[in-house]
Amino acid sequence: MKEHPSNNRRGFIKIASLTTLGLSLLGGQNLLIASEEIGKRVGIIGLDTSHSIAFTKVLNGHRHSGEYLGYHVVAAYPYGSRDIPSSMDRIPGYTEEIQKMGVRIMGSITELLEHVDVVLLETNDGKLHLEQALEVFKSGKRMFIDKPITASYSDAVKIFKAAEEYGIPTFSSSSLRYVKGIEAIDKDKVVGAYAFSPAEIEPSHPDLFWYGIHGVETLYTVMGTGCESLVRISTENTDVVVGTWKDGRIGTFRGSRSGVHDYGGTVFTTEKNVVLGPYSGYEPLLLEIVKYFETGIVPVQPEETLEILAFMEAADESKRLNGKRVFLDEIIKE
Repeated sequence: MKEHPSNNRRGFIKIASLTTLGLSLLGGQNLLIASEEIGKRVGIIGLDTSHSIAFTKVLNGHRHSGEYLGYHVVAAYPYGSRDIPSSMDRIPGYTEEIQKMGVRIMGSITELLEHVDVVLLETNDGKLHLEQALEVFKSGKRMFIDKPITASYSDAVKIFKAAEEYGIPTFSSSSLRYVKGIEAIDKDKVVGAYAFSPAEIEPSHPDLFWYGIHGVETLYTVMGTGCESLVRISTENTDVVVGTWKDGRIGTFRGSRSGVHDYGGTVFTTEKNVVLGPYSGYEPLLLEIVKYFETGIVPVQPEETLEILAFMEAADESKRLNGKRVFLDEIIKE
């Protein structure tokens, strides 16, 4: 396994006697890089999602509070989807909005990586993540990959293999992993669970990858890995996926494309039933991202993320087969 030299020292250079480290010309503009920023400079790839704006507001708004250890967004590369209209149309507005928060716009990922220490890969289009992630890995920088980690199980396998090769652990997660109520659950006592979320579909991605992943990730957060098979019932406005775990437990996901846009669920344990929700916002996830940036320790293991993707691809296969039971091993072996 390769260990990138810059991953060892993290690039944390301390120059106490200078107020600024220097000037860098970027597209004809001067960029002051404060000495206190080194090691804490966050770069964003992808301004086709609201997450980029929300994350920047939190991190830059708390830059001096210590809550997020000084990590703040200094630069962004806008692209990003180039063939999904609902994502592409957001880029100009989000670019303008993030610039108002003091973030510089870069012309390429290569240029971005020259001026940041860690990366939030926020591109809404999971089809681009493998190519973009490989460029970041080669730079030796730690990176969080927003959901969906990719638009296919096979691409996700390649990302985690690259992470191992370059010696740079990475992780992906929906913020719904931290929905209210989930933190108090003893997962050793969970006997089953039900989770729900919106499930709008984007034709370029497997159905649940685009939005249903939120509820699926909530389900996996409490159930853990080990789903053996599933069946999916699908109508125009609703999906219900029932998974059977190897130990006999049942986990159910309900995705909706009508009614109230909401998130939550119920966890069944040996002692009590716990209602999940409401949504807790992005802050709990961002705290975990910052811990990872500091330590290199991931809060979500690759095995769990890969099984989540296998679960969602198996759900697509069950839909194609009119609700027939599909075993996850059939997806994982591909």
